[in-house]
Amino acid sequence: MFLVTGATGGLGRRIVRLLREREQPVRAFVRLTARYGELEHRGAEIAIGDLLEPRDIQRACQGVQYVISAHGSNASTRGGAQALDYRANIELIEAAQAVGVQHFVFISVLGADRGYEDAPVFKAKWAVEQYLQASGLNYTILRPSGFASNLLPLAEQFRKTGIYLLIGDPQTRTSIVSTDDLARIAVESVTTEAARNQVLPVGGPEVLQRADIPRIFGRIFNREPMIVNVPLFALDGVRTVLGVVNPDAQKALGTLRVLLSNEFFCSPSEIAALETLFGFKLETLESFLRRYLAT
Repeated sequence: MFLVTGATGGLGRRIVRLLREREQPVRAFVRLTARYGELEHRGAEIAIGDLLEPRDIQRACQGVQYVISAHGSNASTRGGAQALDYRANIELIEAAQAVGVQHFVFISVLGADRGYEDAPVFKAKWAVEQYLQASGLNYTILRPSGFASNLLPLAEQFRKTGIYLLIGDPQTRTSIVSTDDLARIAVESVTTEAARNQVLPVGGPEVLQRADIPRIFGRIFNREPMIVNVPLFALDGVRTVLGVVNPDAQKALGTLRVLLSNEFFCSPSEIAALETLFGFKLETLESFLRRYLAT
């Protein structure tokens, strides 16, 4: 039995789908208010609970052999990154230890080990990585450089307006991974011997500049992109104002600023090693977007 947290998110949903397509038993950890009908229809067992409640986590882990932690916080998360990205994962690891889980897959973030003090999500993920490595569990830690599925709403907005808002340096490099490829790697990590007790960077097969993303949108929708380039100091101004009225939101924007002001990409050698390890070619960002945006 697999337990998947964050099962209704962009990555978690794909992980559950893939497991059910392979006829693997899977328990999807979901909130009561989440839209989980599709997962239930596919034959997933639904565990309704709150990742901020240790007893819900302990109950969900009963009878489980594999755990894939695919949940994450956002600006509206109660307690922020400390509660969901850190504390919930620590509780999940401890519950996995208690029931003798055979393998724990943790979705971290590329750059978690760089020491970004102003990025709560990065700090939380790094602390969880260290805790998991010292836990005695078999593990695979995946550090994706960004989910391609996160660009789908931006692409749909571009479809309507032709406008792309680009904050920061357009030449900053990235290698966004196909969310479907990341789901496959997460699932296959538990049976791939060479992935056991490894920390693996995961990106797409191309190193792109951030300015390449609206150009990809333009090719897909056959229209010239209108790029509105906003400097980072504008975001800093917003953060300063939020610090007065909403300190938690200000902290959350710290993670966003780190993402926008730094490069997150995998080298060609890292991608080649990943493809060799898992035995398939990684999908380009444009291919992923075309599959999901086709009309």
